[in-house]
Amino acid sequence: MASQDWLEKDFYATLGVAKDVPDAELKKVYRKLARQHHPDSNPGDAAAEARFKEISEAYSVLSDADSRREYDQLRALGAGGARFAPGGAGAGSFEDLLGDLFANRARSSGHGGEFDDLLGGLFGGGAGARGGFGHRGPVRGADYTASTTLDFQTAINGETVRLQGPSGKPINVKIPAGVADGQKIKLRGKGQPSPNGGEPGDLVLTVTVKPHPVYTREGMNLRVIVPVTFVEAALGATIEVPTLSGERVKVKVAPGTPNGRTLRIKGKGVQTTKGTGDLLAELQVAVPSHLSGKAADALRAFAATLPDESPRDELFAKAAGR
Repeated sequence: MASQDWLEKDFYATLGVAKDVPDAELKKVYRKLARQHHPDSNPGDAAAEARFKEISEAYSVLSDADSRREYDQLRALGAGGARFAPGGAGAGSFEDLLGDLFANRARSSGHGGEFDDLLGGLFGGGAGARGGFGHRGPVRGADYTASTTLDFQTAINGETVRLQGPSGKPINVKIPAGVADGQKIKLRGKGQPSPNGGEPGDLVLTVTVKPHPVYTREGMNLRVIVPVTFVEAALGATIEVPTLSGERVKVKVAPGTPNGRTLRIKGKGVQTTKGTGDLLAELQVAVPSHLSGKAADALRAFAATLPDESPRDELFAKAAGR
């Protein structure tokens, strides 16, 4: 919300940045100044503490797109000597300017809300008030963003990680079990402190999960590629499948199982407070790259026993529209 003293303060000068400073550069400058003047780094230094509060207030306004827009508008309105002091030419000319703004707003159909929001924060009696000014309440601190990278199994199981907080102090963050790649975790009250006694901002943590060499994630399920021999797929077999926890589970492969069939193993997927997923074992028939002469002869003899038809006959029939 806009404040009367915004006209008296040059937040850009406080941070030593240009008016068109990009958000990323603004954050970089703020962090450097905050570390330099933080009370923990300057114990007993009242000047450093006051400077830190000025820096925090400036950043809390300029880092928020809405408050920054209001601040720039107010500074533009007050340019040329207009002030909020009671009486005098400056105050009168500023009220005249506001009167013109209200008159223009009444004739405009597209900007009333913007002026209401801007001026409603300045006057205690609402957008149309010409009397005394309202007092600015406590300002919420800005949110603090951070990121962390976890290996696949750690993300599935959950872990507590240690991060550097906005004031330079370490923060322990509990990563919940089953966190997904790119997921954002919000910790309330762990962000930037308020410049004037308001609530602190939040810590928004973005998690990156490294890929696993064997497993992939599909929502709450895990998928694993399991090779089987031609004989196992043709005749059927009981095989072992590895789980993410290191356990081996036995599953039955039915006779005549085709390549790519997926077997579902209940309860061996991602486990969270919302439920438990499954392990999807996708079977791939492994074709031997080298055969002995005896094995090759056996396969030829096997092929001779098969019906005189091709497994591609149906494919060609469909392609021809038959």
